Amino acid sequence: MGQKEKLIQKLKSRPKDFTFEEVEKLLGYFSYSCSNKGRSSGSRVMFTSEKYPPILLHKPHPQKELRGYQIKQIIEILEREGLL
Repeated sequence: MGQKEKLIQKLKSRPKDFTFEEVEKLLGYFSYSCSNKGRSSGSRVMFTSEKYPPILLHKPHPQKELRGYQIKQIIEILEREGLL
């Protein structure tokens, strides 16, 4: 099982310790790229792709782990697009 499959499996289990770095890596496998929306974006980060709709997240701080609602949102979007 490769890194991509391991990350998908971990995401689907809705863990409390899924980090922003892991979601960034996972979305990269699906041709998403991360970009801040400008100087005034604060902790808002947009993941964009040419094939799929954008995903807007708040980068967690000071912790590194995503919140439950963020994990649920990512799963719903990726399932709707047929990626999971």
